[in-house]
Amino acid sequence: MQNDSKNDSVAMPTSKANIDDYDPHMHRKVKNPTNNWQTFAHFLKASIGTGVLAMPSAFAHAGYVNGFVLTAIIGLLALYCLHILINSMYVLCKRQRVPYISFSESMRLGLQEGPPMLRCLAPIASPFVDGFLAFYHFGICCVYVVFIAESIKQLVDEYLVVLDVRLHMCFLIIPLMLIFSIRNLKVLAPFSSAANLLLFVGFGIILYYVFENLPPLSEREAFVSYTKLPTFFGTVLFALEAVGVILAIEENMATPRSYVQPCGIMNWGMAIVLSLYIFLGFFGYWKYGDDALGSITLNIPQTEVLAQVVKIFFAITTYISYALQGYVTAHIVWNQFLSKRIANVKKHTLYELCFRAFIVLLTFGCAVAIPDLSLFLSLVGSFCLSVLGLIFPALLQICVQYETGYGPCGIRLVANLLLLLFGIFGGVVGTYVSIVDIINSMSGKVA
Repeated sequence: MQNDSKNDSVAMPTSKANIDDYDPHMHRKVKNPTNNWQTFAHFLKASIGTGVLAMPSAFAHAGYVNGFVLTAIIGLLALYCLHILINSMYVLCKRQRVPYISFSESMRLGLQEGPPMLRCLAPIASPFVDGFLAFYHFGICCVYVVFIAESIKQLVDEYLVVLDVRLHMCFLIIPLMLIFSIRNLKVLAPFSSAANLLLFVGFGIILYYVFENLPPLSEREAFVSYTKLPTFFGTVLFALEAVGVILAIEENMATPRSYVQPCGIMNWGMAIVLSLYIFLGFFGYWKYGDDALGSITLNIPQTEVLAQVVKIFFAITTYISYALQGYVTAHIVWNQFLSKRIANVKKHTLYELCFRAFIVLLTFGCAVAIPDLSLFLSLVGSFCLSVLGLIFPALLQICVQYETGYGPCGIRLVANLLLLLFGIFGGVVGTYVSIVDIINSMSGKVA
């Protein structure tokens, strides 16, 4: 959790001589910090969500060659943006001589130091970034409620009694409140480790079905029409990006320098995540082709015990992911806004637990009201992820390096401008695809 030492009033910028002798990592003090293995477990759990189950369907909208290459490119771009974001935040910490500055505050400070034409945006930067982060991760939690309830429903319908999915959502309220009452990532670390183990066992079972009687690869398309690529792009970007959780994990580390080193946690973690996404997407598409559904768990035999075990595993891992994703929303809203308005510090813990219970009830209410919530959230998610994961990191580095220069021939400026264009393209494409999906879904219901 962010503590008072990281919330000190931002100091005035100092001279370059004084900047170089200050290391924010050495001054950061975190209550209940996580070690490297705990951080690694959180990174994997945050980055491997339900989106990975849609990778065979994504490859069906790209072809196995396009899917392989483009997934690697999008993943490396996402990793690069995380590096420039964290590095820019570190530079601002050195300039301000403070241990930590949040993403939203970094955007405000960066815009103040950036090109004059952008400085007018500084006053709205903090609430804008915080709002995007809080809303997006709240939306993910809503989708997770639906996913867990539907997974449980399929099992109960098969072996016990057929119930409405909304009743299964009701049964989840207390369990979700219990895990969401865990307020620091160190305590959540064992849950993430257990979830990662279940994930890999679940993937092993899925691959058992995938490798069974593989058809000739010649029956699958290496390339498909470019008109299908927007769906691929939206699916992969949604699956890979978890910028809010990844920043929260770094913030709570005991040794944050280990996060961004060349052989550090983030690079190794993303290498595993990307390999898993490409592997499952490639072979899942090879097995099921254009029949690959939105979740590969729907393609494997539904009546076999192993298939039911997979559903249980992914329901459990999603349950744990709910606490990780919701941590961002609770952290931002409570720390940045609510806690400052409660004078009695002794009651902060009680009020924060009540607030977290309220978030659970709110996600439950949204999920019950709109069971197809994922369609609407993918619309906001595509836009939010392009802004948070691509546009803002590039814009922040442009601002932070404005006074120091962009290297030979302005190479870093050109690279960041290209990232801005790619992020805008991704946001527009993802938004378009989501709107089309919503219209098709609504027209299908009317029909």
